[in-house]
Amino acid sequence: MAPPQLVQLYKELQRAFTSGNLPQTGVLLTRLKISLTEAGLLVPLGNPQLEDLVIARDVLEVGAFWSIRTKDIPSFDRYFSQLQTFYNDFGSALPPSPREYPLRGLNLIRLLTQNRIADFHTTLESLPLRADALTGNPYIAHPINLEQWLMEGSYSKVWNAREEAPAEEYKFFVDSLMGTIRNEIATCEEAAYDSLPLKDAATLLFFKSHAELVTFAQQRGWQVDLTAGRITFTKKTEEKVEIPKEKLILANLQYARELEQIV
Repeated sequence: MAPPQLVQLYKELQRAFTSGNLPQTGVLLTRLKISLTEAGLLVPLGNPQLEDLVIARDVLEVGAFWSIRTKDIPSFDRYFSQLQTFYNDFGSALPPSPREYPLRGLNLIRLLTQNRIADFHTTLESLPLRADALTGNPYIAHPINLEQWLMEGSYSKVWNAREEAPAEEYKFFVDSLMGTIRNEIATCEEAAYDSLPLKDAATLLFFKSHAELVTFAQQRGWQVDLTAGRITFTKKTEEKVEIPKEKLILANLQYARELEQIV
C-alpha cells in the first residue's frame, strides 16, 4: 500500500497538472519521484499492489507530458524510458491508460525529428497492435503519415499536419520537424538561386509572416532588402586547393628510376 504522503502528493500533482500550473507540477514531480523510489515503485520491486503501480504510471505519464509542455526533450526521454516497464512488463495486469498511445505516438515523432528512421520503424514494429490496427489509431497514424510524407518530400503535407495533430503536444515536435525541413530547403535555395522575392521565399519556407522570414534569413546570413522586397543568398566560396606540380613530377621521376633499378 502506497504511503499516505505519496497519495496526497499524487492528488496535488493531478490538480496542478489539470489546472496548467507547470512550475508547481515540476516541483511535485521531483518530490513524487523521491517518494516512489523510497516505496520501491519507480522501478517496481517484489509484488507491488496494482493500485500503487497505477499511481506510479500516472506520475510518469504526467511527467512525460509536462516535459513536452516545458520543451525539455531529455526529460521526456527519461520519463518515457521509465514507462516502458509499466507498458510492457505490467501492461496485461494494469488497466489500460488513456495516455499510453498519445505518448507512444509522441515518441515516434521525436525519433523522426532526430532523423532516426531505423529506430522509428523498429519502435513501430514493437507496438502491441496488429499491423492493420496501426493506422486506425490516430496517435500512431499521425507519425506514420509524417514519416511517409518526409520520405516523399511532401513538405506541404507535413506543414498542414500541424493543424491535424491529435493532441496539442504533437505540434511541438511538428514545429521541430519543420525547422529541420526549412534548413534543408534553405540549403537548396542557396545553391539554386542568387536571390528571391521575399514573398516567394516565405512561401517556399512555409513562413506566415515576413518577420519570421527575416529572422530566419538573419540566422542564415542572408541579405534582406525590405525596400526592394528581396533576399540575396550568401554563397559559400569554394577554397582553392593548390596542387604542388613540381613536387609531384619529381616524385614520379624518382619512382620511375627506382622501378628501372628493380627491373
